[in-house]
Amino acid sequence: MKAKFNETVIAESDRAVVIEGNYYFPPDSVKREFLRASEFHTSCPRKGEANYYSLAVNGNRIADAAWYYPNPGETAEQIKNYIAFWKGVKVVE
Repeated sequence: MKAKFNETVIAESDRAVVIEGNYYFPPDSVKREFLRASEFHTSCPRKGEANYYSLAVNGNRIADAAWYYPNPGETAEQIKNYIAFWKGVKVVE
């Protein structure tokens, strides 16, 4: 699987995990040069609190376009620190 924004590959892995329709990429499969820390957080009763990254790709900044769970609930342990994307990031095979 690949996560792409405007044809730029942001993450690539054959170990992505799908939960609730979202692809979560292992942390070591994400190109960190595109990530920027964000202060945004959300909460999920099952997965816990999500932290976010904004993306900076070829001069485009996309606020809060990636998220991860540093301390997920027991039922979501397999995605601890795995990164998912939205806001125009496309996941393809």
